[in-house]
Amino acid sequence: MTTISIDHVSRWFGNVVAVNDVTMDIGPGVTGLLGPNGAGKSTLINMMGGFLAPSTGTVTLDGATIWRNEQVYRSIGLVPEREGMYDFLTGKEFVLANAELHGLPDPGAAARRALATVEMEYAQDRKISTYSKGMRQRVKMASALVHEPSVLLLDEPFNGMDPRQRLQLMDLLRRMGADGRTVLFSSHILEEVEQLAHHIEVVVAGRHAASGDFREIRRLMTDRPHRYLVRSSDDRQLAAALIADASTAGIELDWTERALRIQAIDFRRFTELLPRVAKEAGIRLYEVSPSDESLESVFSYLVAA
Repeated sequence: MTTISIDHVSRWFGNVVAVNDVTMDIGPGVTGLLGPNGAGKSTLINMMGGFLAPSTGTVTLDGATIWRNEQVYRSIGLVPEREGMYDFLTGKEFVLANAELHGLPDPGAAARRALATVEMEYAQDRKISTYSKGMRQRVKMASALVHEPSVLLLDEPFNGMDPRQRLQLMDLLRRMGADGRTVLFSSHILEEVEQLAHHIEVVVAGRHAASGDFREIRRLMTDRPHRYLVRSSDDRQLAAALIADASTAGIELDWTERALRIQAIDFRRFTELLPRVAKEAGIRLYEVSPSDESLESVFSYLVAA
């Protein structure tokens, strides 16, 4: 069982703190690293992959320090978000070069297996310069898998993929996790993580915000205070009827918007209460819209939870 351990790791660039005292363990199976853009996901993955040194703390692979330890590359495959590919090569040449760099006994056979795994045989003889974004992602994946690593690190791997390519990659990662490999992928899209990972690690603004089973963390996200903008035929009467219920923590009349701003602390109860109260009072609802549904607001709540 291969495990990457991050122990009180921080990383800063000048005066900018990209990762702030993060501790987590990434074990066998598929783990999602979830967070908004700029949260520090790429920095963490680069430290796990040995391409970036922690400013403080340690990152280890089964107890061995990863930084400046070339032996770990026998076990790690990395699919970076940024593209560092040679467009003048064909896909096959690119993957073959990586197989040769790993010193594999039969690099040609390894390259063919890796390209077949990501279903890129049909385009393997085309130059990378002719590839779409999704095809480039898959060739990067093949080059990361060519030495059959026990650990696979992927930074936003679904970017640029069409729906069919996404499903293929998700199925591949599930199979790798089921085979006992340690698979970590980063994403800022909740639905991607929900479809693929049972265990997730959440980072926000460089801090470790939450860790555990996806369903439990999804419950925290759902049960957090929600803010709504509500327009109705009688805002004053609606506010008076709602404020008495325990599902709301505050209601404000917004004269500029000519609407109510409502903070609901019991999401399920409030969504049942609002239409019922409006119907009983003969009030028409013109608009009910969430005003804090950005990922940043969700993750900020998890940090404070």
